[in-house]
Amino acid sequence: MQVGVPKEIKTLEQRVGLSVGSVRELVAHGHSVVVEATAGAGIGASDRDYEAAGASIVDTAAEVFGTCDMIVKVKEPQAVERAMLSEGQVLFTYLHLAPDPEQTADLLASGATCIAYETVTDASGGLPLLAPMSKVAGRMSIQAAAHSLEAPQGGAGLLMGGVPGVAPAKVVVIGGGVVGEHAVEMAVGLGADVTVLDRNHMVLDHMAARFGPSIKTIYSTTAALEDLVLDADVVVGAVLVRGARAPRLVTADMVKAMHDGAVLVDVAIDQGGAFETSHATTHSEPTYMVDGVVHYCVANMPGAVPRTSTFALNNATLPFVLAIADKGVGKALADDSHLMNGLNVVAGKLTEEAVAEALDLEFHDPVAVAATL
Repeated sequence: MQVGVPKEIKTLEQRVGLSVGSVRELVAHGHSVVVEATAGAGIGASDRDYEAAGASIVDTAAEVFGTCDMIVKVKEPQAVERAMLSEGQVLFTYLHLAPDPEQTADLLASGATCIAYETVTDASGGLPLLAPMSKVAGRMSIQAAAHSLEAPQGGAGLLMGGVPGVAPAKVVVIGGGVVGEHAVEMAVGLGADVTVLDRNHMVLDHMAARFGPSIKTIYSTTAALEDLVLDADVVVGAVLVRGARAPRLVTADMVKAMHDGAVLVDVAIDQGGAFETSHATTHSEPTYMVDGVVHYCVANMPGAVPRTSTFALNNATLPFVLAIADKGVGKALADDSHLMNGLNVVAGKLTEEAVAEALDLEFHDPVAVAATL
């Protein structure tokens, strides 16, 4: 199989779909790899490094899309990239289709087979290709919050951990999954006053056992959420429903009632956002103000640390890339129900039920559709 790696073009996105080491593995398995020039610059990988691993370097994304059987990316394809997809081509990347009807329509029209990292599952019910970036984003959410609390950024002028004699910032994390746990770890490390909300008793038990008296765990109800948000200095939105649009748990009225200089960090923004006042931002302009509250809603947070993110992501994605390349997409999907769960679009049919529900589109059984590949 010929595997292609275009350069990412989302604003200030410097991750790359395949590291040099991943290219070397594919070549060792007998596959060819085509990489767009300078695609790896953000992780310190030169074109010469990729060539030494066995890849061919081309000048444009059009050459990658025009010659390769499978495209491996990081972020969802932008409009210009979607226009280059062809019928039967495999796209393996993050998609986040539920809040994105335009991308969904373009992918359906392309005839390509589109597998989303974020809906691939594992035997324990986890999301193994989403987890690495969730860990990064969870940790970054506290870094971003600490910076946003500074007065020059519009924040309340608080040091996250305070100092002796001065209280630390109150941090509320909504959701105790992978993002939430890593956000809590960083916030506790900085000395913040941390509360985590969740509706899963097992999650709350785990968080309490891990962090002990360093945090407060609260079962999430409407009343508890509102009380904590209104008193918070920082709120991190870390909720996730696999494949679906994120629930908007913090209303505009709640935001209006928060104190000036409070900070909202919406890690769920790539799935539509957990706050009613959220809209996606970029690393070039990461924040905006609503009713005196700082909103940090960067849709590709891990892109700011591309070296860490790319290697963490490739550690998780490489086995699936190899399986698709070695077996062909049809057999790889048939052999692995967890990879099958990643199938979102194939031959003009939508095969992710949560996306179909969110966008009011017809759902097709992925097993039945994949059998035609």
